[in-house]
Amino acid sequence: MRNFTIYPAIDLRMGQVVRLSQGKSNQQTIYSDSPDEVANGFIQGGAEWLHVVNLDGAFGEPFNNNQKAIQDIVGVGSARVKIQLGGGLRMIDQIAAAIDLGVSRIVLGTAIIEEPVFGEKVLRIFGGERIALGFDALGQKLMSRGWKIASDSDMVSLAQRFADAGAKTLIYTNVLKDGMQTGVDWETAMHLSDQTGMDVIASGGTSSLKDIETVRNAGLAGVIIGRALYEGNFSLKDAINVR
Repeated sequence: MRNFTIYPAIDLRMGQVVRLSQGKSNQQTIYSDSPDEVANGFIQGGAEWLHVVNLDGAFGEPFNNNQKAIQDIVGVGSARVKIQLGGGLRMIDQIAAAIDLGVSRIVLGTAIIEEPVFGEKVLRIFGGERIALGFDALGQKLMSRGWKIASDSDMVSLAQRFADAGAKTLIYTNVLKDGMQTGVDWETAMHLSDQTGMDVIASGGTSSLKDIETVRNAGLAGVIIGRALYEGNFSLKDAINVR
């Protein structure tokens, strides 16, 4: 069985820590004005990784809206945890700058879904340890541009193409479940893992420790948890200790 990792999520919007429902910008809950304090709390709770998303970048808004927040999180965490960052990273120099800042892994979605050749190029340059695929799906449709544009690409075929190019990690999000606490779509995540051999991390819908147990027992590489932690459904320590 693969190593299993809990990824606490820190979603950033205009420098604040927020959670969206189904990725909708008009359904936003603000949890903190201090992303570095949130990061430190997760680190104190035992996190080994932090999953950070620049929502402004994902929505095509100025990427730098969250630059200070990202720098603060990296400053607090990079010596103690690993950080994966996604949202609006669509150019080589942006990826290189984030890695130079101290980010361990970059999550790419829109850039590689819309231009698979770019994804293959990035994997050649930075390697599969530094780059994760961000596959956000509405039904069987891959979504891009902040979950606004549907792709015609077959999800499994595209994942396999990137696996052949050296990708090792894929983050799968069921858009309809994200932020809704209605259970994780572990079946699709497991299918992607079985078909490609990649480490697949499930995201979206976690509401209970039972959900985490289910994802873990499915043989997936990890789960990203957001709202359930912020709402106090359980502690990060309890989530990490699920067996």
